[in-house]
Amino acid sequence: MNIKRAKQEIRDSIEAYLAKDEFGEYRIPAIRQRPILLMGPPGIGKTQVMEQIARECGIALVSYTITHHTRQSAVGLPFIVKKNYGEEEFSVTEYTMSEIISSVYDKMEKTGLKEGILFIDEINCVSETLAPMMLQFLQGKTFGNQKVPEGWVIVTAGNPPEYNKSVREFDVVTLDRIKKIDVEADFDVWKEYAYQQGIHPSVISYLELRRKNFYRVENTVDGKIFATARGWEDLSRLIQVYEILGKTVDREVVSQYIQHRMIAKDFASYLALYYKYRTDYKVEDILKGKWDSITLGKIRTASLDEHLSIVSLLNGKLGELFTECYLTDAYLTKLYDYMVDFRENQGLTAKDLLEKAAADLEKDKKSELLTKQQERIQKRVVAFFEKAAGLKTDGTYESVKSLFESETEAYENRTDETSLTLQNVFDFMEAAFGDSQEMVAFITELNANYYSLWFIRENGSDQYYRHNKGLLFDDRQKMLLGQMEEVENILNNGIK
Repeated sequence: MNIKRAKQEIRDSIEAYLAKDEFGEYRIPAIRQRPILLMGPPGIGKTQVMEQIARECGIALVSYTITHHTRQSAVGLPFIVKKNYGEEEFSVTEYTMSEIISSVYDKMEKTGLKEGILFIDEINCVSETLAPMMLQFLQGKTFGNQKVPEGWVIVTAGNPPEYNKSVREFDVVTLDRIKKIDVEADFDVWKEYAYQQGIHPSVISYLELRRKNFYRVENTVDGKIFATARGWEDLSRLIQVYEILGKTVDREVVSQYIQHRMIAKDFASYLALYYKYRTDYKVEDILKGKWDSITLGKIRTASLDEHLSIVSLLNGKLGELFTECYLTDAYLTKLYDYMVDFRENQGLTAKDLLEKAAADLEKDKKSELLTKQQERIQKRVVAFFEKAAGLKTDGTYESVKSLFESETEAYENRTDETSLTLQNVFDFMEAAFGDSQEMVAFITELNANYYSLWFIRENGSDQYYRHNKGLLFDDRQKMLLGQMEEVENILNNGIK
């Protein structure tokens, strides 16, 4: 199954394991809560999925890569104690608490969360001395003589043997005590995630054209060569920062992340063309509704691959605007809650609200349930009250209210500008391509982007609704994908 379905399966299992009856007892006793084994290729997001599930379920997460551990750190160190059995005294070996189990208790104390996930990665790649302990862990939920605390669900992950020479096969006795989920790479699922995470548009559009290059692991005489989802995401972050710094991402840089020579070379060439098209077709002018017959004529004589790159450039710019509107809307919604509290308690000052917002931020960070996005939103709220407290006013509700209203007005203006930009892009698409496969590609990407759909739902777009409904969408989309595959075959034949 794909990682999206696997995430839902894991979340459903955790919710079932943590469900309690009217007496506060777990409906599935701990002995029957099978550890979950997520088995799949490296770099497809298994660890990130666990972070997402923990936040969504409101529980803690302790994560370990078990290959970094020895038997002593996992089980604990032995020490001698004296015990009396009958009338005789004996020396008995006991063990200090396992580092992993103690980390669970530390996490509970730090976050205040009593339930959580103990995630052990690379479970089937442990050393020979630690392997028996891992089997005991999966079968009995103990490290040495210490049990995993009640309310903590065990989730493990491993790589199939074709990806790692160190893999150990589990026996039937162990497999019969776990819940095994096999997962595989899926570009369509990753693309949803990519839009939400702000992956660079060039990466998304390249992989849309060359889907076979999304995840590839091959054995050669020189060793393994590969491209993974993790590699594409990390490369995307680097591209974005390099753009800010004015640095160039060339083939050598790409190959440091995409360790597949052919794919790295191909993407580097595509990225260079991507930047060239952005300049040649004056994308910034198109967003402002400015283009001429020369630009349209040049586009109409270009290849399908070039057309789709232009569509990607426009979608990428729109995506940035949609995301900014979404984040600003979330920020103002959060800020509004504080303003309501301010209005109902007008004895407070801006400084009081600043302290409250800052305390809320620290509390949420301590719980470790905040996403990076939520943390940035709360930081914007704190920054607002810092600004309000620094104004040459009395810091009362009325003075802060005017500042809030100016923030709201700026957001409304930005929303209007973004709506106009979307209209400009639709006008250009109609003028350049008409009701064509390029328009299908444009609508398809709008529909794949969470922030695009949110913005259109909130603010409307007659052109979007007309084209989304008017095109024979499924048939045209299949035709487009067929043409993309033809382009990919031609390009791949040319770069061998």
